Amino acid sequence: MDESLADPVMKLLFVHQRLGAQGGAEANIQLSAKELQSRGHEIGLLHGSGTGKSEDDWRKTFGSRFALPNETEGQTISEVVQEFQPDLIYVHNLDNLEFMEALLNSRRPLVRMVHDHGMYCMRGYKYNYFTRVPCVRPASFYCIFPCLAFMARNRTGGFPIKWVSYTAKRKEIRLNQRCQRLVVYSQYAKEELLRNGFDAQRIEIHVPIRCWGTEAQVSSFSERNLILFAGQIVRGKGVDVLLEALAKLKVPFECIILGDGNHRGYCEQLCARLGLNGRVHFQGFVLRQDLKNFYLESSVFAISSLWPEPFGLVGPEAMRYGLPVVGFDTGGIREWLIDGETGYLVPWMDTDLFAARIEQLLTNKELARQLGRRALERVNHEYDASRQIDSLESMFRRVRHEAEVNGVNNSMARPHKN
Repeated sequence: MDESLADPVMKLLFVHQRLGAQGGAEANIQLSAKELQSRGHEIGLLHGSGTGKSEDDWRKTFGSRFALPNETEGQTISEVVQEFQPDLIYVHNLDNLEFMEALLNSRRPLVRMVHDHGMYCMRGYKYNYFTRVPCVRPASFYCIFPCLAFMARNRTGGFPIKWVSYTAKRKEIRLNQRCQRLVVYSQYAKEELLRNGFDAQRIEIHVPIRCWGTEAQVSSFSERNLILFAGQIVRGKGVDVLLEALAKLKVPFECIILGDGNHRGYCEQLCARLGLNGRVHFQGFVLRQDLKNFYLESSVFAISSLWPEPFGLVGPEAMRYGLPVVGFDTGGIREWLIDGETGYLVPWMDTDLFAARIEQLLTNKELARQLGRRALERVNHEYDASRQIDSLESMFRRVRHEAEVNGVNNSMARPHKN
Protein backbone atom coordinates (compact mmCIF):
# COMPACT_ATOMS: atom_id res chain seq x y z
CA MET A 1 0.00 0.00 0.00
CA ASP A 2 1.19 3.53 -0.77
CA GLU A 3 2.58 5.31 2.32
CA SER A 4 0.21 8.24 1.85
CA LEU A 5 -2.72 5.85 2.13
CA ALA A 6 -1.26 3.90 5.05
CA ASP A 7 -0.07 6.85 7.16
CA PRO A 8 -2.69 7.28 9.90
CA VAL A 9 -1.83 10.88 10.77
CA MET A 10 -3.13 13.92 8.89
CA LYS A 11 -3.44 17.63 9.57
CA LEU A 12 -7.00 18.64 8.76
CA LEU A 13 -8.24 22.23 8.60
CA PHE A 14 -11.99 22.50 9.13
CA VAL A 15 -13.59 25.69 7.76
CA HIS A 16 -16.98 26.99 8.89
CA GLN A 17 -18.58 30.42 9.17
CA ARG A 18 -19.70 29.84 12.78
CA LEU A 19 -18.08 28.91 16.09
CA GLY A 20 -20.28 26.97 18.50
CA ALA A 21 -23.47 24.91 18.53
CA GLN A 22 -26.45 25.88 16.39
CA GLY A 23 -27.88 23.17 14.14
CA GLY A 24 -27.09 19.90 12.42
CA ALA A 25 -24.09 21.30 10.54
CA GLU A 26 -22.39 22.40 13.73
CA ALA A 27 -23.12 19.07 15.44
CA ASN A 28 -21.56 17.23 12.49
CA ILE A 29 -18.46 19.43 12.57
CA GLN A 30 -17.72 19.05 16.26
CA LEU A 31 -18.42 15.34 16.45
CA SER A 32 -16.47 14.52 13.28
CA ALA A 33 -13.54 16.58 14.57
CA LYS A 34 -13.59 14.79 17.93
CA GLU A 35 -13.66 11.37 16.29
CA LEU A 36 -10.82 12.20 13.91
CA GLN A 37 -8.81 13.76 16.70
CA SER A 38 -9.22 10.62 18.82
CA ARG A 39 -7.53 8.71 15.98
CA GLY A 40 -4.45 10.89 16.21
CA HIS A 41 -5.15 13.46 13.51
CA GLU A 42 -4.35 17.11 14.17
CA ILE A 43 -7.45 19.23 13.74
CA GLY A 44 -7.62 22.99 13.17
CA LEU A 45 -10.55 25.34 12.63
CA LEU A 46 -10.89 28.44 10.47
CA HIS A 47 -14.13 30.03 11.65
CA GLY A 48 -16.42 33.03 11.57
CA SER A 49 -18.54 34.60 14.32
CA GLY A 50 -19.65 32.78 17.46
CA THR A 51 -23.14 31.42 18.05
CA GLY A 52 -23.06 32.02 21.80
CA LYS A 53 -23.79 28.32 22.43
CA SER A 54 -21.19 25.75 23.52
CA GLU A 55 -18.33 27.89 22.21
CA ASP A 56 -16.04 26.67 25.00
CA ASP A 57 -16.62 23.07 23.91
CA TRP A 58 -15.53 24.01 20.40
CA ARG A 59 -12.42 25.73 21.71
CA LYS A 60 -11.51 22.55 23.57
CA THR A 61 -12.08 20.44 20.45
CA PHE A 62 -10.06 22.68 18.13
CA GLY A 63 -6.71 23.46 19.71
CA SER A 64 -5.64 25.44 16.64
CA ARG A 65 -8.17 28.12 15.74
CA PHE A 66 -8.05 30.94 13.21
CA ALA A 67 -10.63 33.66 12.61
CA LEU A 68 -11.87 34.35 9.11
CA PRO A 69 -10.52 37.77 8.11
CA ASN A 70 -12.70 40.85 8.14
CA GLU A 71 -12.20 44.27 6.58
CA THR A 72 -9.92 45.60 9.32
CA GLU A 73 -8.07 42.68 10.91
CA GLY A 74 -7.18 39.01 10.84
CA GLN A 75 -4.80 36.82 8.90
CA THR A 76 -5.42 36.30 5.23
CA ILE A 77 -6.55 32.87 4.08
CA SER A 78 -3.13 32.17 2.57
CA GLU A 79 -1.42 33.14 5.85
CA VAL A 80 -3.62 30.73 7.82
CA VAL A 81 -2.88 27.90 5.40
CA GLN A 82 0.83 28.71 5.49
CA GLU A 83 0.87 28.68 9.29
CA PHE A 84 -1.19 25.52 9.87
CA GLN A 85 0.15 23.58 6.85
CA PRO A 86 -2.89 21.27 6.48
CA ASP A 87 -2.76 18.06 4.47
CA LEU A 88 -6.38 18.66 3.53
CA ILE A 89 -8.97 21.42 3.93
CA TYR A 90 -12.50 20.37 4.94
CA VAL A 91 -14.95 23.17 4.14
CA HIS A 92 -18.45 23.24 5.63
CA ASN A 93 -20.72 26.31 5.34
CA LEU A 94 -18.94 29.28 3.78
CA ASP A 95 -20.89 32.02 2.01
CA ASN A 96 -17.96 34.33 1.20
CA LEU A 97 -16.87 33.51 -2.34
CA GLU A 98 -13.56 35.36 -2.00
CA PHE A 99 -12.64 33.12 0.93
CA MET A 100 -13.72 30.03 -0.98
CA GLU A 101 -11.65 31.02 -4.01
CA ALA A 102 -8.62 31.69 -1.81
CA LEU A 103 -8.92 28.23 -0.25
CA LEU A 104 -9.20 26.63 -3.68
CA ASN A 105 -6.09 28.51 -4.81
CA SER A 106 -4.09 27.48 -1.73
CA ARG A 107 -2.64 24.40 -3.47
CA ARG A 108 -4.14 22.12 -0.83
CA PRO A 109 -6.68 19.36 -1.56
CA LEU A 110 -10.15 20.57 -0.62
CA VAL A 111 -13.23 18.57 0.38
CA ARG A 112 -16.60 20.33 0.70
CA MET A 113 -19.36 19.08 3.01
CA VAL A 114 -22.73 20.08 1.52
CA HIS A 115 -25.12 20.49 4.45
CA ASP A 116 -28.04 22.13 2.67
CA HIS A 117 -29.21 23.68 -0.60
CA GLY A 118 -27.49 27.04 -0.21
CA MET A 119 -24.74 26.28 -2.72
CA TYR A 120 -27.11 26.09 -5.71
CA CYS A 121 -30.39 27.66 -4.50
CA MET A 122 -30.67 31.44 -4.33
CA ARG A 123 -33.26 31.16 -1.55
CA GLY A 124 -31.25 28.46 0.21
CA TYR A 125 -34.18 26.25 1.16
CA LYS A 126 -35.27 24.85 -2.22
CA TYR A 127 -39.01 25.51 -2.04
CA ASN A 128 -41.47 28.16 -3.16
CA TYR A 129 -41.68 30.91 -0.55
CA PHE A 130 -45.45 31.29 -0.80
CA THR A 131 -46.63 27.69 -1.30
CA ARG A 132 -43.67 25.88 0.30
CA VAL A 133 -43.82 23.37 -2.56
CA PRO A 134 -40.32 21.86 -3.03
CA CYS A 135 -38.43 22.92 -6.16
CA VAL A 136 -37.10 20.23 -8.52
CA ARG A 137 -35.20 22.50 -10.94
CA PRO A 138 -31.47 23.26 -11.10
CA ALA A 139 -30.21 26.81 -10.72
CA SER A 140 -31.33 28.65 -13.86
CA PHE A 141 -33.03 31.82 -15.04
CA TYR A 142 -36.20 30.30 -13.60
CA CYS A 143 -34.77 31.37 -10.24
CA ILE A 144 -35.16 34.97 -11.40
CA PHE A 145 -38.58 34.61 -13.00
CA PRO A 146 -41.07 33.43 -11.97
CA CYS A 147 -39.41 32.35 -8.69
CA LEU A 148 -38.20 35.92 -7.91
CA ALA A 149 -35.41 34.45 -5.79
CA PHE A 150 -33.29 37.57 -6.35
CA MET A 151 -35.40 39.12 -3.59
CA ALA A 152 -34.86 37.70 -0.11
CA ARG A 153 -35.81 38.62 3.42
CA ASN A 154 -33.15 40.71 5.18
CA ARG A 155 -32.77 39.38 8.74
CA THR A 156 -29.90 41.70 9.68
CA GLY A 157 -32.02 44.82 10.20
CA GLY A 158 -32.56 47.90 8.10
CA PHE A 159 -34.38 47.50 4.79
CA PRO A 160 -36.56 44.35 4.98
CA ILE A 161 -35.55 43.10 1.52
CA LYS A 162 -32.07 42.21 0.28
CA TRP A 163 -30.98 41.44 -3.28
CA VAL A 164 -29.45 38.09 -4.21
CA SER A 165 -27.17 37.89 -7.24
CA TYR A 166 -27.82 35.15 -9.79
CA THR A 167 -24.36 35.78 -11.24
CA ALA A 168 -22.79 35.23 -7.83
CA LYS A 169 -24.73 31.98 -7.42
CA ARG A 170 -23.43 30.72 -10.76
CA LYS A 171 -19.91 31.63 -9.64
CA GLU A 172 -20.43 29.76 -6.37
CA ILE A 173 -21.43 26.64 -8.30
CA ARG A 174 -18.37 26.92 -10.56
CA LEU A 175 -16.03 27.36 -7.60
CA ASN A 176 -17.41 24.33 -5.78
CA GLN A 177 -17.12 22.23 -8.91
CA ARG A 178 -13.36 22.60 -8.44
CA CYS A 179 -13.36 20.75 -5.10
CA GLN A 180 -11.62 17.38 -5.10
CA ARG A 181 -14.65 15.86 -3.37
CA LEU A 182 -18.11 16.89 -2.28
CA VAL A 183 -19.66 15.07 0.66
CA VAL A 184 -23.43 14.74 0.99
CA TYR A 185 -25.76 13.00 3.43
CA SER A 186 -28.03 11.16 1.01
CA GLN A 187 -28.65 9.96 -2.52
CA TYR A 188 -31.24 12.71 -2.79
CA ALA A 189 -28.61 15.36 -2.03
CA LYS A 190 -26.23 13.77 -4.53
CA GLU A 191 -28.88 13.96 -7.23
CA GLU A 192 -29.36 17.66 -6.51
CA LEU A 193 -25.65 18.24 -7.18
CA LEU A 194 -25.80 16.17 -10.36
CA ARG A 195 -28.80 18.24 -11.46
CA ASN A 196 -26.57 21.31 -11.12
CA GLY A 197 -23.71 19.96 -13.23
CA PHE A 198 -21.36 18.44 -10.64
CA ASP A 199 -19.14 15.49 -11.48
CA ALA A 200 -20.62 12.23 -10.15
CA GLN A 201 -17.14 10.79 -9.54
CA ARG A 202 -16.38 13.56 -7.06
CA ILE A 203 -19.52 13.16 -4.94
CA GLU A 204 -19.52 10.76 -1.99
CA ILE A 205 -22.23 9.96 0.53
CA HIS A 206 -21.12 9.98 4.16
CA VAL A 207 -23.79 10.19 6.81
CA PRO A 208 -22.52 12.44 9.62
CA ILE A 209 -21.53 10.34 12.59
CA ARG A 210 -22.76 10.79 16.13
CA CYS A 211 -21.52 9.29 19.39
CA TRP A 212 -24.47 7.60 21.07
CA GLY A 213 -22.39 5.61 23.55
CA THR A 214 -23.02 1.98 24.41
CA GLU A 215 -26.10 2.17 26.61
CA ALA A 216 -28.91 0.02 25.28
CA GLN A 217 -31.67 2.36 26.42
CA VAL A 218 -34.96 2.74 24.62
CA SER A 219 -38.07 4.79 25.18
CA SER A 220 -40.41 3.89 28.02
CA PHE A 221 -43.54 4.48 25.87
CA SER A 222 -45.32 5.66 29.01
CA GLU A 223 -48.98 6.60 29.26
CA ARG A 224 -47.82 10.20 29.16
CA ASN A 225 -48.29 9.95 25.35
CA LEU A 226 -45.43 12.34 24.70
CA ILE A 227 -44.78 13.53 21.15
CA LEU A 228 -41.37 15.08 20.55
CA PHE A 229 -40.13 17.58 17.96
CA ALA A 230 -36.52 18.81 17.90
CA GLY A 231 -35.07 21.25 15.39
CA GLN A 232 -34.89 24.84 14.34
CA ILE A 233 -38.26 26.58 14.43
CA VAL A 234 -38.14 28.11 10.99
CA ARG A 235 -40.84 28.07 8.36
CA GLY A 236 -39.38 25.16 6.41
CA LYS A 237 -39.52 22.88 9.45
CA GLY A 238 -43.32 23.04 9.41
CA VAL A 239 -43.95 23.42 13.13
CA ASP A 240 -47.13 25.33 12.30
CA VAL A 241 -48.32 22.38 10.20
CA LEU A 242 -47.44 20.00 13.04
CA LEU A 243 -49.62 22.09 15.37
CA GLU A 244 -52.50 21.88 12.90
CA ALA A 245 -52.13 18.09 12.87
CA LEU A 246 -51.97 17.91 16.67
CA ALA A 247 -55.23 19.87 16.91
CA LYS A 248 -56.92 16.93 15.14
CA LEU A 249 -55.89 14.32 17.74
CA LYS A 250 -58.74 12.83 19.75
CA VAL A 251 -56.61 11.11 22.41
CA PRO A 252 -54.86 12.74 25.38
CA PHE A 253 -51.28 13.73 24.57
CA GLU A 254 -48.40 16.04 25.38
CA CYS A 255 -46.01 17.54 22.86
CA ILE A 256 -42.63 19.08 23.59
CA ILE A 257 -41.09 21.29 20.91
CA LEU A 258 -37.36 21.75 21.33
CA GLY A 259 -35.51 24.43 19.42
CA ASP A 260 -35.66 28.07 18.52
CA GLY A 261 -35.89 30.25 15.45
CA ASN A 262 -37.60 33.16 13.74
CA HIS A 263 -40.90 31.26 13.31
CA ARG A 264 -41.31 30.46 17.00
CA GLY A 265 -43.39 33.54 17.88
CA TYR A 266 -45.90 32.83 15.13
CA CYS A 267 -46.12 29.16 16.13
CA GLU A 268 -46.72 30.03 19.78
CA GLN A 269 -49.57 32.33 18.76
CA LEU A 270 -51.01 29.63 16.50
CA CYS A 271 -50.73 27.14 19.36
CA ALA A 272 -52.93 29.38 21.50
CA ARG A 273 -55.45 29.92 18.68
CA LEU A 274 -55.75 26.16 18.18
CA GLY A 275 -56.42 25.62 21.90
CA LEU A 276 -53.25 23.59 22.40
CA ASN A 277 -51.81 25.54 25.33
CA GLY A 278 -51.24 23.20 28.23
CA ARG A 279 -50.62 20.27 25.92
CA VAL A 280 -47.87 21.72 23.70
CA HIS A 281 -44.76 23.16 25.36
CA PHE A 282 -42.07 25.22 23.63
CA GLN A 283 -38.87 24.64 25.59
CA GLY A 284 -36.32 26.43 23.43
CA PHE A 285 -32.81 25.37 22.50
CA VAL A 286 -31.48 22.29 24.29
CA LEU A 287 -27.89 21.07 24.13
CA ARG A 288 -27.60 17.81 22.26
CA GLN A 289 -26.17 15.99 25.26
CA ASP A 290 -29.38 16.87 27.14
CA LEU A 291 -31.75 15.44 24.52
CA LYS A 292 -31.46 11.89 25.80
CA ASN A 293 -34.01 12.25 28.60
CA PHE A 294 -36.58 13.67 26.19
CA TYR A 295 -36.12 10.72 23.82
CA LEU A 296 -36.51 8.22 26.66
CA GLU A 297 -39.80 9.80 27.77
CA SER A 298 -41.38 10.02 24.32
CA SER A 299 -43.66 7.67 22.39
CA VAL A 300 -43.43 9.26 18.93
CA PHE A 301 -40.93 11.51 17.22
CA ALA A 302 -42.41 13.96 14.69
CA ILE A 303 -40.61 15.43 11.68
CA SER A 304 -42.89 17.97 10.04
CA SER A 305 -40.36 19.40 7.57
CA LEU A 306 -41.88 20.85 4.42
CA TRP A 307 -38.61 21.89 2.81
CA PRO A 308 -36.71 19.03 1.12
CA GLU A 309 -34.44 17.84 3.93
CA PRO A 310 -31.01 16.83 2.61
CA PHE A 311 -31.21 13.98 5.13
CA GLY A 312 -32.95 14.88 8.41
CA LEU A 313 -30.39 13.55 10.90
CA VAL A 314 -32.60 14.21 13.91
CA GLY A 315 -34.85 11.32 12.84
CA PRO A 316 -32.18 8.59 12.99
CA GLU A 317 -31.04 10.14 16.28
CA ALA A 318 -34.50 9.50 17.73
CA MET A 319 -34.52 6.01 16.23
CA ARG A 320 -31.39 5.21 18.29
CA TYR A 321 -33.69 5.25 21.31
CA GLY A 322 -36.21 2.88 19.78
CA LEU A 323 -38.62 5.64 18.80
CA PRO A 324 -40.86 5.35 15.74
CA VAL A 325 -40.92 8.45 13.54
CA VAL A 326 -43.80 10.10 11.73
CA GLY A 327 -42.65 12.46 8.99
CA PHE A 328 -43.59 14.03 5.69
CA ASP A 329 -42.14 12.51 2.53
CA THR A 330 -39.75 15.22 1.42
CA GLY A 331 -36.10 15.31 0.37
CA GLY A 332 -33.90 12.54 1.75
CA ILE A 333 -36.19 11.49 4.60
CA ARG A 334 -37.49 8.43 2.72
CA GLU A 335 -33.95 6.99 2.69
CA TRP A 336 -34.20 6.14 6.40
CA LEU A 337 -37.91 6.48 7.28
CA ILE A 338 -39.41 3.32 5.81
CA ASP A 339 -43.19 3.47 5.88
CA GLY A 340 -44.65 0.78 8.12
CA GLU A 341 -41.21 -0.42 9.20
CA THR A 342 -39.41 2.36 11.10
CA GLY A 343 -42.43 4.62 11.46
CA TYR A 344 -44.76 6.25 8.98
CA LEU A 345 -43.93 8.29 5.90
CA VAL A 346 -46.80 10.66 5.18
CA PRO A 347 -47.50 12.42 1.85
CA TRP A 348 -46.35 16.04 1.90
CA MET A 349 -48.73 18.36 3.82
CA ASP A 350 -51.33 15.64 4.51
CA THR A 351 -52.13 16.74 8.07
CA ASP A 352 -55.11 14.37 8.36
CA LEU A 353 -52.95 11.29 7.79
CA PHE A 354 -50.12 12.77 9.87
CA ALA A 355 -52.50 13.09 12.82
CA ALA A 356 -53.96 9.63 12.21
CA ARG A 357 -50.53 8.00 12.23
CA ILE A 358 -49.52 9.72 15.46
CA GLU A 359 -52.80 8.70 17.08
CA GLN A 360 -52.34 5.12 15.85
CA LEU A 361 -48.98 4.91 17.65
CA LEU A 362 -50.26 6.55 20.83
CA THR A 363 -53.19 4.17 21.12
CA ASN A 364 -51.23 1.03 20.20
CA LYS A 365 -48.05 1.02 22.26
CA GLU A 366 -47.14 -2.50 21.18
CA LEU A 367 -47.14 -1.35 17.55
CA ALA A 368 -45.06 1.68 18.54
CA ARG A 369 -42.53 -0.54 20.32
CA GLN A 370 -42.38 -2.91 17.34
CA LEU A 371 -41.70 -0.11 14.86
CA GLY A 372 -39.25 1.43 17.32
CA ARG A 373 -37.28 -1.82 17.57
CA ARG A 374 -37.06 -2.03 13.80
CA ALA A 375 -35.99 1.62 13.66
CA LEU A 376 -33.24 0.97 16.18
CA GLU A 377 -32.02 -2.09 14.29
CA ARG A 378 -31.99 -0.27 10.97
CA VAL A 379 -30.16 2.83 12.16
CA ASN A 380 -27.54 0.79 14.03
CA HIS A 381 -26.92 -1.31 10.95
CA GLU A 382 -26.99 1.42 8.31
CA TYR A 383 -25.33 4.26 10.21
CA ASP A 384 -22.76 2.57 12.44
CA ALA A 385 -20.62 5.41 13.79
CA SER A 386 -17.30 3.60 13.57
CA ARG A 387 -17.92 2.57 9.96
CA GLN A 388 -18.96 6.07 8.99
CA ILE A 389 -15.80 7.68 10.34
CA ASP A 390 -13.71 4.91 8.77
CA SER A 391 -15.24 5.79 5.43
CA LEU A 392 -14.68 9.53 5.85
CA GLU A 393 -11.10 9.03 6.99
CA SER A 394 -10.38 6.70 4.05
CA MET A 395 -11.76 9.26 1.61
CA PHE A 396 -9.52 11.99 3.08
CA ARG A 397 -6.49 9.77 2.58
CA ARG A 398 -7.44 9.01 -1.04
CA VAL A 399 -7.91 12.70 -1.78
CA ARG A 400 -4.53 13.54 -0.23
CA HIS A 401 -2.88 10.74 -2.21
CA GLU A 402 -4.46 11.90 -5.49
CA ALA A 403 -3.25 15.43 -4.81
CA GLU A 404 0.30 14.21 -4.21
CA VAL A 405 0.29 12.10 -7.38
CA ASN A 406 -1.25 14.75 -9.62
CA GLY A 407 0.26 17.85 -8.05
CA VAL A 408 -1.98 20.00 -5.86
CA ASN A 409 -3.34 22.64 -8.19
CA ASN A 410 -7.05 23.25 -8.16
CA SER A 411 -6.87 25.12 -11.44
CA MET A 412 -6.23 21.76 -13.10
CA ALA A 413 -9.64 20.44 -12.09
CA ARG A 414 -11.72 19.41 -15.08
CA PRO A 415 -14.03 22.28 -16.07
CA HIS A 416 -17.77 21.81 -16.16
CA LYS A 417 -20.19 23.23 -18.66
CA ASN A 418 -22.94 25.37 -17.17
